Amino acid sequence: MHALDVLGDPVRRRILELLAAGERSSGEVSTVIRSEFGISQPAVSQHLRVLREGGFASVRAEGTRRLYAVEAAPLREVDRWLDQFRGFWEQRLDALGTELARGKRRRLDQGRGGDSRTGEET
Repeated sequence: MHALDVLGDPVRRRILELLAAGERSSGEVSTVIRSEFGISQPAVSQHLRVLREGGFASVRAEGTRRLYAVEAAPLREVDRWLDQFRGFWEQRLDALGTELARGKRRRLDQGRGGDSRTGEET
């Protein structure tokens, strides 16, 4: 299964978000996902299996508990694939950052009684 097929499902993306915060038991994951998505425990287990088989999550036994964690390698592959598209949004984000800084500077200048266009006191 392709990485984007795995990540295309909102339940699996949410599970990865939970696991990104740290290792979690299958019970913890199931409780959150069941409450947020209204799906059954077997359905949550199926999503965990897809993540495990896709290499996005690992599992280890601790007594009777199964602890899941994120595996970074497939996410790095997705990141490399996204590299070809970054240029589409990075310039826009840079421009947005510039405009936000200008707006902040204008507000500060206006609060001090200055003219934000010229930098002179009014």
